Amino acid sequence: MFFSRPLQDPSVTQVTRNAPPGLEEYNPFTDTKPAPPGSAPKAMPPTTNTQPAIMKPTEEPPAYSQPQQTQDQARAQAELLRRQEELERKAAELDRREREMQSLSASGGRKNNWPPLPEKFPVGPCFYHDISVDIPVEFQKTVKIMYYLWMFHTATLFLNIFGCLSWFCVDANRGVDFGLAILWFMLFTPCSFVCWYRPLYGAFRSDSSFRFFVFFFVYICQFGVHVMQAIGITGWGTSGWISALTGLNKSVPVGIMMILIAALFTASAVISLIMFKKVHGLYRTTGASFEKAQQEFATGVMSNKTVQTAAANAASNAARGTFKEQF
Repeated sequence: MFFSRPLQDPSVTQVTRNAPPGLEEYNPFTDTKPAPPGSAPKAMPPTTNTQPAIMKPTEEPPAYSQPQQTQDQARAQAELLRRQEELERKAAELDRREREMQSLSASGGRKNNWPPLPEKFPVGPCFYHDISVDIPVEFQKTVKIMYYLWMFHTATLFLNIFGCLSWFCVDANRGVDFGLAILWFMLFTPCSFVCWYRPLYGAFRSDSSFRFFVFFFVYICQFGVHVMQAIGITGWGTSGWISALTGLNKSVPVGIMMILIAALFTASAVISLIMFKKVHGLYRTTGASFEKAQQEFATGVMSNKTVQTAAANAASNAARGTFKEQF
């Protein structure tokens, strides 16, 4: 007898009854076993990530970005232009000086022009002084300021004579100050020009280390003189602050005049200190040194005709004395 429904065959139904429970839910592609009926599914613990945390490296900007490269190129180009302008300026300066030297040679050489004295004066000029010809362009301003500073101090010394004269008129005991004021004007005016301005002029003209050292040594002493004149100790022949306050007790107009002169002495001292620092800064940029100064001094001494004559005479006398002792 055949059944029209095969799944209702007694052999098939017997196998399905004996099948383990949960077979319908079995998945052959997973490792988990089906839970038996009536049991609650076990909660799975949260999975922990055992892999160490790795921070994503930040992206660093490139070493040279486009704007930086543009700025560097602009700086380099500006530096090249500056150097080119400096070289062109130096070349033009050398050209100008060469033309002036040629014109001077054609006219019979350089003639002394300082101090500017009348032609009929019994004494002629002693020095040749032309900053625009002798001094390089980059140093001309400094040399001119130092020249004006010398003139300013000379004018202050000249006014100091009138200040001490006025003080002498109101106080008969100040004759010594008046006499010393005349002496300081006659002494410091030429000595300051020869002892510190001319070495400075020659140092910038010929880039001489020895002249720079002479200037520094003398100018330090000159600065000390400026300070003492500004102080104005009584009896020293200067209308400084102490003398001005003393003269103010005798006469107000005389005291005011002396105070103005004391202010001029003070200004001269302050400007001298500022210019000393400026000249020292320029000296460090010229490549001068103490070793070069020693070499220049030795070369100058040995090339001096007077020194050569004296050395030759001493050598000849020593040779004659040795020859006489032998015979």
